[in-house]
Amino acid sequence: MSFIHRRRYDGPIRAAIFDWAGTTVDFGCQAPITSLVEAFAAMGVEVPLATARLPMGMAKWDHIRALLDMPQVAAAWERAQGRAPVTADVGDLYERFLPLQIAAVKRHAVLIPGTAETMGALKARGIRIGTTTGFPREVMRVVIPEAARQGYEPEVIVCAGETPSGRPGPAMALKALIELDLHPVQAAVKVGDTVVDVAEGLNAGMWTIALAVTGNEVGLTGAEWAALPADRQAELRRIAADRLRAAGAHEVVDGIADVPAAIERIEARITAGDVP
Repeated sequence: MSFIHRRRYDGPIRAAIFDWAGTTVDFGCQAPITSLVEAFAAMGVEVPLATARLPMGMAKWDHIRALLDMPQVAAAWERAQGRAPVTADVGDLYERFLPLQIAAVKRHAVLIPGTAETMGALKARGIRIGTTTGFPREVMRVVIPEAARQGYEPEVIVCAGETPSGRPGPAMALKALIELDLHPVQAAVKVGDTVVDVAEGLNAGMWTIALAVTGNEVGLTGAEWAALPADRQAELRRIAADRLRAAGAHEVVDGIADVPAAIERIEARITAGDVP
């Protein structure tokens, strides 16, 4: 077998690495956020939803730590507990959070409209499907069969805790490519709904597609989004898209149904000589 190294990749996209909550399942990324807020509330600490969503995309232990590192959350913890938070509190909150999360994902493991159709379209083009998630494996044991029942079965699933470091670092996305036995990284695109997803893809050297409407940035259920007047939808879409573009996303679209067209635009950029 001969090995050929090219300085610039000029072929098609051959793999897509998707996030889960807010990207392929759970419109509005409800399950993680409600569980986190509930776990903090049980300790007498009120964390506003908007604050709780800021580190979304990280492994949940890291997410909890990031929240406790925020001055406003640390101050609320000290008021409730009579002392500043310490590292042991992260573990205690995580153990409180985990069963809440498992129960919540069971309720919210509904495919976002367009997921099954998009996966079929990508597979028809020879694009391999991998995934990374901030959920640990014990949570995904609930999500995976629910998604499969609805017609979504990615080839590779890399969970939080299965690499030496998590998102926004590149290890999980790169592990997904290794398990797909696919290279170079420039032939892959990372798809997700958070700033952390975008950073994961960029740090891995991949193209990135960010989803503005269906995930964490807007944070509404499908029914809540549909009930909004058009001008309010436009405002929320703009705010979310601006944040994701500022994070460096190569493409920002509403949701997963728009991913095939976004990949075509990325392939046109590759043909024109662009690189991630």
